[in-house]
Amino acid sequence: MTSDSSAVFDLAGLVDLLRLGGPVVAVLVVMSVIALAIVLLKCWQYASARVGKRSFISPALDQWRNGDRQGAIAALTDERNPIADTLAVAMRGVSAGASVSVVREEAARVGARHLSQMRSYFRPLEVIGSLAPLLGLLGTVMGMITAFQQLASAGSQVDPSVLSNGIWEALLTTAVGLVVAIPAVVALNWCERVVERLHEDMQDALTRFFTRHEAGALNTTEKVPAASQTPPAAQTSTAHA
Repeated sequence: MTSDSSAVFDLAGLVDLLRLGGPVVAVLVVMSVIALAIVLLKCWQYASARVGKRSFISPALDQWRNGDRQGAIAALTDERNPIADTLAVAMRGVSAGASVSVVREEAARVGARHLSQMRSYFRPLEVIGSLAPLLGLLGTVMGMITAFQQLASAGSQVDPSVLSNGIWEALLTTAVGLVVAIPAVVALNWCERVVERLHEDMQDALTRFFTRHEAGALNTTEKVPAASQTPPAAQTSTAHA
């Protein structure tokens, strides 16, 4: 069988499915196309942002701790990961001499903006995952009503095939609804887990940066008075003089 003939058969099967399922199946098919488009869009977004990459965090923090601030910022600027952008904002703010509390707020704002972009289109996917089974059940109920109406109109001359055909055609909508809903729910949970891990690692990276920066500033502050103190012997000799 050639590919053209198989495509024709597949198209004919889709047309039969729409004819048997009615408008409910047509709506479910549209919802499945929308869900597939959203999933492909999120996969492309996550791949382009490299949300799973974390190898740049420790080297950048080590460069900052060793005094190479511009090198650390430049290394983060070359990355497309949201964590890198958020961490670079924090480093630029501290390098500019801004207050640590202000830098924290700005880094949190930038991180929240990135996370909001990563969560885009979650709501439509959630609606599809929860609404598709209900639409399938609605189509089944409507189909069962039609089947029993045909059975009642047949009177005493009941043909079992009429009832059986009506039942399986009605159950078809439930099956289509589940086929649409299950992948949508799985994709939604995967996307939510990706964003959740990104959020956790972003908070961890920012906490490590601010902790090391404040610890380094504290050590520097403690060393300056110690170095500026005059030894007791020198103070005594100065007093005698």
